[in-house]
Amino acid sequence: MSATDVLRTEHRAIERMLAVLETAAQRLEQGQPVRPDMLREAVDFVRNFADRCHHGKEEENLFPRLEARGVPREGGPIAVMLSEHEQGRAYVGAMADAIDAYEGGEESAALAIAENARAYVELLREHIMKEDNVLFAMADRVLSPADQQELEQRFEQIETEVMGPGVHERYHRLLDDLEQELSLG
Repeated sequence: MSATDVLRTEHRAIERMLAVLETAAQRLEQGQPVRPDMLREAVDFVRNFADRCHHGKEEENLFPRLEARGVPREGGPIAVMLSEHEQGRAYVGAMADAIDAYEGGEESAALAIAENARAYVELLREHIMKEDNVLFAMADRVLSPADQQELEQRFEQIETEVMGPGVHERYHRLLDDLEQELSLG
């Protein structure tokens, strides 16, 4: 499996969480209750699995390697991806900020969570499509097999040293649990 295949595989898990967030947003908009800890678990997944782990692999390893192989950081796909990572962090931060108020019964907080969840879902679906179809295809053309292998090894280091043993698997179990809770599975 190439480094870009690893990232594509992670995208499939992130897309599953996007479906969870979309369903939660819909329920909140309809005035239906959503378990606050479920929302916290979703935010934790996004902050750690999608951002810290997945985006970290891209920002700290893939993007610099692409730059070294002639892909410009400014004005090209790398700049767009970095900007979208920041936008996503803002939406997730706004969701996280509203959870306690939602748990305390503030109606406006439910709508804030739903609005930011929907914006995040829309952003990330487009973002993933661009990475899968444009950026990773470009990476597959410009990176050598040795580059791909070295990146894959660095990705494994992130899994064990940054995230910790078993964390990746824990997030996959969480996805299963949340999908079941929302009847998505």
